[in-house]
Amino acid sequence: MELQPGREALVQVAVATLWTAPEAVRAVDRPALAARTDIPGWIAGMDVDQQVGECVLSQLLLGERVLVTEVRPDGWAHVVAVEQPAPRLDPRGYPGWLPTAQLAPLVPYRRRSPEFVVDAGVTELRATPGGPVAVAGVVLGTRLHRAGPLFDGWLPLHVPGHAHPLWAPEADVVPLPAGPPTARQVLALAERLRDVVYIWGGVSSHGIDCSGLVHLAWRRFGVILPRDAVDQAGATTPVPVGEERPGDLYFFARPGSRIHHVGLVAGEPGADRRLLHACYRQRRVLDEPLPADRAATLVGTHRV
Repeated sequence: MELQPGREALVQVAVATLWTAPEAVRAVDRPALAARTDIPGWIAGMDVDQQVGECVLSQLLLGERVLVTEVRPDGWAHVVAVEQPAPRLDPRGYPGWLPTAQLAPLVPYRRRSPEFVVDAGVTELRATPGGPVAVAGVVLGTRLHRAGPLFDGWLPLHVPGHAHPLWAPEADVVPLPAGPPTARQVLALAERLRDVVYIWGGVSSHGIDCSGLVHLAWRRFGVILPRDAVDQAGATTPVPVGEERPGDLYFFARPGSRIHHVGLVAGEPGADRRLLHACYRQRRVLDEPLPADRAATLVGTHRV
Protein backbone atom coordinates (compact mmCIF):
# COMPACT_ATOMS: atom_id res chain seq x y z
CA MET A 1 0.00 0.00 0.00
CA GLU A 2 1.20 3.51 -0.81
CA LEU A 3 0.54 6.76 0.97
CA GLN A 4 -2.39 8.59 -0.57
CA PRO A 5 -3.64 12.15 -0.04
CA GLY A 6 -6.87 12.19 1.92
CA ARG A 7 -6.05 9.01 3.84
CA GLU A 8 -4.54 8.49 7.26
CA ALA A 9 -1.12 6.99 7.92
CA LEU A 10 0.94 6.04 10.97
CA VAL A 11 4.40 7.09 12.09
CA GLN A 12 6.73 4.10 11.75
CA VAL A 13 9.88 5.55 13.39
CA ALA A 14 10.51 6.03 17.10
CA VAL A 15 10.28 9.83 16.85
CA ALA A 16 9.44 11.73 13.66
CA THR A 17 10.19 15.44 13.40
CA LEU A 18 7.58 17.68 11.77
CA TRP A 19 9.17 20.35 9.54
CA THR A 20 8.03 23.72 8.24
CA ALA A 21 9.09 22.72 4.70
CA PRO A 22 11.41 20.19 3.04
CA GLU A 23 13.61 23.08 1.92
CA ALA A 24 14.03 24.25 5.53
CA VAL A 25 16.01 21.23 6.75
CA ARG A 26 19.72 21.66 7.45
CA ALA A 27 22.74 19.41 6.97
CA VAL A 28 22.79 18.79 10.73
CA ASP A 29 19.26 17.36 10.54
CA ARG A 30 20.26 14.22 8.61
CA PRO A 31 19.89 11.82 11.61
CA ALA A 32 16.29 13.02 12.09
CA LEU A 33 15.40 12.46 8.42
CA ALA A 34 16.42 8.85 8.03
CA ALA A 35 14.12 5.85 7.69
CA ARG A 36 15.51 4.80 11.10
CA THR A 37 15.84 8.03 13.01
CA ASP A 38 18.60 8.72 15.53
CA ILE A 39 17.15 11.55 17.62
CA PRO A 40 19.82 11.43 20.36
CA GLY A 41 22.49 11.63 17.64
CA TRP A 42 20.66 14.50 15.96
CA ILE A 43 20.49 16.46 19.22
CA ALA A 44 24.12 15.74 20.09
CA GLY A 45 25.22 17.01 16.69
CA MET A 46 23.60 20.44 17.07
CA ASP A 47 24.98 23.51 18.77
CA VAL A 48 22.78 25.50 21.15
CA ASP A 49 21.53 27.80 18.41
CA GLN A 50 20.64 24.93 16.07
CA GLN A 51 18.68 23.28 18.90
CA VAL A 52 16.16 26.12 18.72
CA GLY A 53 15.96 26.41 14.93
CA GLU A 54 12.45 27.36 13.85
CA CYS A 55 12.50 24.90 10.95
CA VAL A 56 11.12 22.37 13.46
CA LEU A 57 7.40 22.54 14.26
CA SER A 58 6.77 19.50 16.46
CA GLN A 59 7.50 15.81 16.79
CA LEU A 60 5.35 12.70 16.45
CA LEU A 61 5.80 9.38 18.21
CA LEU A 62 5.78 5.86 16.84
CA GLY A 63 2.21 4.79 16.01
CA GLU A 64 0.84 8.36 15.95
CA ARG A 65 -1.83 9.05 13.31
CA VAL A 66 -1.55 11.66 10.59
CA LEU A 67 -3.80 12.71 7.74
CA VAL A 68 -1.81 12.80 4.49
CA THR A 69 -2.69 15.88 2.41
CA GLU A 70 0.07 15.82 -0.23
CA VAL A 71 2.75 13.38 -1.41
CA ARG A 72 5.71 14.75 -3.34
CA PRO A 73 7.88 12.67 -5.70
CA ASP A 74 11.02 13.75 -3.80
CA GLY A 75 10.09 11.67 -0.74
CA TRP A 76 8.17 14.20 1.34
CA ALA A 77 4.56 14.24 2.51
CA HIS A 78 2.53 17.12 3.85
CA VAL A 79 0.48 15.84 6.79
CA VAL A 80 -1.83 16.96 9.55
CA ALA A 81 -0.92 15.49 12.96
CA VAL A 82 -4.47 14.71 14.07
CA GLU A 83 -3.44 13.81 17.63
CA GLN A 84 -1.87 17.24 18.20
CA PRO A 85 -4.69 19.81 18.15
CA ALA A 86 -3.70 23.19 16.70
CA PRO A 87 -6.94 25.14 16.24
CA ARG A 88 -5.18 28.36 15.15
CA LEU A 89 -3.43 26.54 12.30
CA ASP A 90 -5.81 23.82 11.12
CA PRO A 91 -8.98 22.47 12.78
CA ARG A 92 -7.86 18.95 11.93
CA GLY A 93 -4.51 19.07 13.76
CA TYR A 94 -0.94 20.30 13.45
CA PRO A 95 0.19 20.70 9.82
CA GLY A 96 3.73 20.17 8.55
CA TRP A 97 6.07 18.00 6.49
CA LEU A 98 7.50 14.52 7.11
CA PRO A 99 9.70 12.20 5.02
CA THR A 100 7.47 9.56 3.43
CA ALA A 101 9.89 6.86 4.61
CA GLN A 102 8.81 7.61 8.18
CA LEU A 103 5.15 6.78 7.48
CA ALA A 104 3.19 3.59 6.94
CA PRO A 105 -0.39 3.22 5.67
CA LEU A 106 -3.02 2.84 8.38
CA VAL A 107 -3.99 -0.76 9.20
CA PRO A 108 -7.47 -0.42 10.77
CA TYR A 109 -7.82 -3.86 12.37
CA ARG A 110 -4.88 -3.26 14.67
CA ARG A 111 -6.75 -0.46 16.40
CA ARG A 112 -9.20 -2.92 17.96
CA SER A 113 -6.67 -4.60 20.25
CA PRO A 114 -5.90 -3.27 23.76
CA GLU A 115 -3.72 -0.16 23.79
CA PHE A 116 -0.51 0.05 25.81
CA VAL A 117 1.72 3.04 26.52
CA VAL A 118 5.47 3.21 27.07
CA ASP A 119 6.15 4.23 30.67
CA ALA A 120 9.95 4.01 30.53
CA GLY A 121 11.90 7.10 29.53
CA VAL A 122 13.29 5.20 26.54
CA THR A 123 12.97 1.59 25.46
CA GLU A 124 13.72 -0.69 22.51
CA LEU A 125 11.43 -2.93 20.50
CA ARG A 126 12.89 -6.26 19.44
CA ALA A 127 12.16 -8.65 16.59
CA THR A 128 11.83 -11.57 19.02
CA PRO A 129 11.75 -11.76 22.83
CA GLY A 130 15.23 -10.68 23.87
CA GLY A 131 16.33 -10.76 20.23
CA PRO A 132 17.81 -8.14 17.89
CA VAL A 133 16.67 -4.53 18.18
CA ALA A 134 14.14 -3.61 15.50
CA VAL A 135 13.27 -0.07 16.68
CA ALA A 136 15.55 1.81 19.08
CA GLY A 137 14.83 5.02 20.96
CA VAL A 138 11.11 4.46 21.56
CA VAL A 139 10.07 7.06 24.11
CA LEU A 140 7.75 7.67 27.03
CA GLY A 141 4.15 8.23 25.96
CA THR A 142 4.32 6.08 22.82
CA ARG A 143 1.01 4.23 22.38
CA LEU A 144 0.86 0.85 20.62
CA HIS A 145 -1.59 -2.02 20.45
CA ARG A 146 -1.08 -5.39 22.07
CA ALA A 147 -0.61 -8.27 19.62
CA GLY A 148 -0.87 -11.30 21.91
CA PRO A 149 -0.01 -12.76 25.32
CA LEU A 150 3.08 -12.09 27.37
CA PHE A 151 6.02 -14.40 26.82
CA ASP A 152 8.87 -14.70 29.31
CA GLY A 153 8.65 -11.03 30.37
CA TRP A 154 8.09 -9.63 26.85
CA LEU A 155 4.91 -8.11 25.39
CA PRO A 156 4.15 -8.38 21.65
CA LEU A 157 2.94 -5.16 20.02
CA HIS A 158 1.61 -4.18 16.61
CA VAL A 159 4.08 -1.68 15.16
CA PRO A 160 3.49 0.30 11.95
CA GLY A 161 5.69 -0.83 9.08
CA HIS A 162 6.27 -4.29 10.55
CA ALA A 163 4.35 -7.31 9.32
CA HIS A 164 5.01 -9.26 12.52
CA PRO A 165 4.71 -8.07 16.14
CA LEU A 166 7.69 -6.53 17.88
CA TRP A 167 8.47 -7.20 21.53
CA ALA A 168 8.80 -4.72 24.39
CA PRO A 169 10.10 -5.47 27.90
CA GLU A 170 7.05 -6.00 30.10
CA ALA A 171 8.40 -3.55 32.69
CA ASP A 172 8.56 -0.71 30.13
CA VAL A 173 4.91 -0.68 29.02
CA VAL A 174 1.59 -0.41 30.84
CA PRO A 175 -2.06 -0.52 29.77
CA LEU A 176 -3.39 2.87 28.74
CA PRO A 177 -5.44 4.13 31.73
CA ALA A 178 -9.20 3.84 31.40
CA GLY A 179 -9.89 7.13 33.18
CA PRO A 180 -8.27 10.55 33.43
CA PRO A 181 -5.30 11.01 35.76
CA THR A 182 -5.04 13.41 38.65
CA ALA A 183 -3.01 16.56 38.15
CA ARG A 184 -0.52 15.27 40.73
CA GLN A 185 0.03 12.10 38.69
CA VAL A 186 0.78 14.23 35.64
CA LEU A 187 3.16 16.42 37.64
CA ALA A 188 4.99 13.34 38.94
CA LEU A 189 5.35 12.11 35.36
CA ALA A 190 6.68 15.49 34.20
CA GLU A 191 9.16 15.50 37.11
CA ARG A 192 10.73 12.39 35.61
CA LEU A 193 11.76 14.52 32.62
CA ARG A 194 13.87 16.94 34.65
CA ASP A 195 17.20 17.76 32.96
CA VAL A 196 16.00 16.63 29.52
CA VAL A 197 17.53 19.03 27.01
CA TYR A 198 15.42 21.86 25.57
CA ILE A 199 14.74 21.36 21.85
CA TRP A 200 12.44 23.72 19.95
CA GLY A 201 9.46 21.63 18.83
CA GLY A 202 10.57 18.63 20.88
CA VAL A 203 7.94 16.23 22.26
CA SER A 204 10.05 13.39 23.59
CA SER A 205 12.28 12.28 26.43
CA HIS A 206 15.24 12.85 24.10
CA GLY A 207 14.51 16.59 23.90
CA ILE A 208 11.47 18.74 24.57
CA ASP A 209 10.09 22.29 24.65
CA CYS A 210 7.72 23.96 27.13
CA SER A 211 4.39 23.08 25.54
CA GLY A 212 5.77 19.70 24.46
CA LEU A 213 6.40 18.87 28.12
CA VAL A 214 2.78 19.63 29.01
CA HIS A 215 1.44 17.79 25.95
CA LEU A 216 3.57 14.69 26.58
CA ALA A 217 2.88 14.52 30.32
CA TRP A 218 -0.88 14.39 29.72
CA ARG A 219 -0.56 12.23 26.61
CA ARG A 220 1.10 9.50 28.71
CA PHE A 221 -2.28 9.11 30.46
CA GLY A 222 -4.36 9.21 27.28
CA VAL A 223 -5.40 12.88 27.52
CA ILE A 224 -4.76 14.88 24.35
CA LEU A 225 -4.04 18.59 24.83
CA PRO A 226 -3.19 21.02 22.03
CA ARG A 227 0.42 21.19 20.96
CA ASP A 228 1.16 24.91 21.47
CA ALA A 229 1.02 26.93 24.69
CA VAL A 230 -1.49 29.51 23.48
CA ASP A 231 -3.87 26.73 22.37
CA GLN A 232 -3.34 24.85 25.64
CA ALA A 233 -4.55 27.97 27.45
CA GLY A 234 -7.67 28.01 25.29
CA ALA A 235 -8.40 24.35 26.02
CA THR A 236 -8.07 24.55 29.82
CA THR A 237 -10.02 26.23 32.61
CA PRO A 238 -8.73 29.43 34.27
CA VAL A 239 -8.54 29.46 38.06
CA PRO A 240 -7.78 32.51 40.21
CA VAL A 241 -4.09 33.19 40.75
CA GLY A 242 -3.39 32.10 44.30
CA GLU A 243 -5.73 29.12 44.11
CA GLU A 244 -3.48 26.99 41.92
CA ARG A 245 -2.67 23.42 42.88
CA PRO A 246 0.26 21.18 41.94
CA GLY A 247 -0.17 20.00 38.36
CA ASP A 248 -2.08 23.09 37.22
CA LEU A 249 -0.55 25.21 34.46
CA TYR A 250 1.10 28.63 34.55
CA PHE A 251 0.92 30.67 31.33
CA PHE A 252 3.19 33.58 30.47
CA ALA A 253 3.00 36.46 27.96
CA ARG A 254 4.79 39.74 27.44
CA PRO A 255 2.67 42.93 27.44
CA GLY A 256 0.66 43.17 24.25
CA SER A 257 1.77 39.74 23.03
CA ARG A 258 0.17 36.31 22.97
CA ILE A 259 1.12 33.51 25.34
CA HIS A 260 4.63 32.28 24.65
CA HIS A 261 5.45 29.99 27.58
CA VAL A 262 3.82 27.37 29.79
CA GLY A 263 4.90 25.31 32.78
CA LEU A 264 3.40 23.14 35.48
CA VAL A 265 2.67 24.38 38.99
CA ALA A 266 5.13 22.44 41.13
CA GLY A 267 4.65 24.02 44.59
CA GLU A 268 2.16 23.19 47.29
CA PRO A 269 -0.77 25.55 47.97
CA GLY A 270 0.25 28.45 50.19
CA ALA A 271 3.96 27.82 49.65
CA ASP A 272 6.33 29.78 47.47
CA ARG A 273 5.40 29.37 43.85
CA ARG A 274 7.44 26.74 41.99
CA LEU A 275 7.53 26.13 38.26
CA LEU A 276 8.39 22.90 36.45
CA HIS A 277 9.10 23.77 32.84
CA ALA A 278 11.27 23.26 29.79
CA CYS A 279 13.35 26.42 30.04
CA TYR A 280 14.53 28.05 26.82
CA ARG A 281 17.16 30.10 28.61
CA GLN A 282 18.75 27.27 30.58
CA ARG A 283 18.05 24.78 27.77
CA ARG A 284 16.71 22.01 29.97
CA VAL A 285 13.69 20.92 32.01
CA LEU A 286 13.94 22.22 35.55
CA ASP A 287 11.94 22.74 38.73
CA GLU A 288 12.63 26.15 40.26
CA PRO A 289 11.06 28.88 42.38
CA LEU A 290 9.10 31.16 40.05
CA PRO A 291 11.71 33.74 38.94
CA ALA A 292 10.84 37.41 39.28
CA ASP A 293 10.90 37.98 35.53
CA ARG A 294 8.53 35.05 35.03
CA ALA A 295 6.22 36.34 37.77
CA ALA A 296 6.09 39.67 35.94
CA THR A 297 4.78 37.98 32.78
CA LEU A 298 2.42 35.49 34.47
CA VAL A 299 -0.96 35.97 32.77
CA GLY A 300 -2.96 32.99 33.97
CA THR A 301 -3.28 29.84 35.98
CA HIS A 302 -5.32 27.09 34.37
CA ARG A 303 -6.54 23.61 35.23
CA VAL A 304 -6.95 20.68 32.86
